[in-house]
Amino acid sequence: MDPNQCAAQLQILQQRFAQQPDRHPGLSWQQVLVRLQAAPAKLEVLVAMEASGGEPDLLALDVNSGELWFCDFSAESPSGRRSLCFDRKALDGRKANKPAGCIDEMAAQIGIELLNEQQYRLLQSIKAVDQKTSSWIATPAAIRKLGGALFGDRRYDQVFVYHNGADSYYAARGFRGLVRV
Repeated sequence: MDPNQCAAQLQILQQRFAQQPDRHPGLSWQQVLVRLQAAPAKLEVLVAMEASGGEPDLLALDVNSGELWFCDFSAESPSGRRSLCFDRKALDGRKANKPAGCIDEMAAQIGIELLNEQQYRLLQSIKAVDQKTSSWIATPAAIRKLGGALFGDRRYDQVFVYHNGADSYYAARGFRGLVRV
């Protein structure tokens, strides 16, 4: 990866960290920086998240694993990750008007995991997001097996989790990702 991209991403992350000290009590930027510098592949993922409009920031410190969780804090679903079916099975099942791709393949390409409902609600408890858009979230296998998929948004100052056919796609629906460092 380009060293200038790394340096620029670290500067962006440091600014976000400094602007939101309430998001990460007990953590110093130096602790985060050491972890990021020791994991250049994860820093590359954060660069890709930024490039697709995600505005990644530190979501949480997982007390069980000690991992830092970074996720997309963009106000709306990342602009570079919208209009996609849920997964390859859904995309292949569309007979007409196929979108350009699917979220599982794009997430794998970027190197992120899809937020699950608990992580999505945690994000929403920290910052109100998806007030005009919606974001696909990880879906239990039983729902997916029946052709459905879950997505979330915030309307009327409430967080909602809904279902839709996994083969659907909308200009205002994307997905948010998580990377563990």
